[in-house]
Amino acid sequence: MTVYTTTHSPLGELLLVGEESATAKGGTALTSLSVPGQKGGVTAPGAGWREDRAAFAEILGQLTAYFTGELTCFDIEFTTAGTPFQQQVWKTVETIDYGTTLSYADVAERCGIPRSSSRAVGAAIGRNPLLVVRPCHRVVASSGALTGYAGGMSRKEHLLALESGRRTA
Repeated sequence: MTVYTTTHSPLGELLLVGEESATAKGGTALTSLSVPGQKGGVTAPGAGWREDRAAFAEILGQLTAYFTGELTCFDIEFTTAGTPFQQQVWKTVETIDYGTTLSYADVAERCGIPRSSSRAVGAAIGRNPLLVVRPCHRVVASSGALTGYAGGMSRKEHLLALESGRRTA
């Protein structure tokens, strides 16, 4: 059964979607976390989905702690569909430490593929269905410039500022 809830955050309204799971904390494995206007993401509940805020209690608590600077690493169950290449890139992105960034070329290298594959890596990162939780916001251009974020550049800037201890306006 697909369940969902929404919650307010510094990034705007978040839509959390999950599947009931006997092994997940709180009984729900997260399948999508998106923001309004997100490119390529789930931005509205689907037909037949059941709203269930309680199913996301653990995840919501961790998101609150993250946005207040009290949590630097999520401990939740999630499942997402993707190609083997996307899964490889996403697993690498999950290893980027809080408060740090890597370039797309660095992610490619960590995946064991040529640094010149950074565009393919960027495309895979752009399909990440778990904004914030899978920290694709921590991937930047080789020059250090902020580029590409399905949730919008202002949100990427906000997340990086939060993780560096800076506050945004």
